[in-house]
Amino acid sequence: MNIRKANKKDLSNIMFMYASCVKGMQKHGIDQWDEKYPNAKVIDHDIKKNTFYIIEKEKIIIGGINIDQNQDPLYLSIKWEDIQNKFLVVHRLAVKEEYWAKGIGKKLMQFAEKLVINNKLNSIRLDTYSNNPKAINFYKKLGYKELGYIYLKPNKNEYYCFEKIIK
Repeated sequence: MNIRKANKKDLSNIMFMYASCVKGMQKHGIDQWDEKYPNAKVIDHDIKKNTFYIIEKEKIIIGGINIDQNQDPLYLSIKWEDIQNKFLVVHRLAVKEEYWAKGIGKKLMQFAEKLVINNKLNSIRLDTYSNNPKAINFYKKLGYKELGYIYLKPNKNEYYCFEKIIK
């Protein structure tokens, strides 16, 4: 398996991967994402910023993640442990449904953690929907600490904010 920066030619296959992930989430009663989000416009913007990475198996995109330093302004209400504010933020981590529970998400998060080390930063921040127990347990198993919550979208429950200090 190979992790690399996505390019414009990957967009339709990335959206196919997201459609599979969303379908799986909805089967499990997780309403975090839908056909409106994440959408091609958002992912295309990530690709143009050179912050979207994909993982491929035999040239098929099976997962993706956006990694940058852009945190939602609501993150400022969280008492982060990285007081130096030298962090990366993970957004839109997704894995094709048939590859769930095969370590793909973990590989993408390990990749993000290596970026923190390589860029001499301290931590990773992220949020996940409170109605997504799979994601919550996933991040906790990887050593991420829940530090509070924010309300990102109207008509949705809270989003839990997680951080991991990378040594």
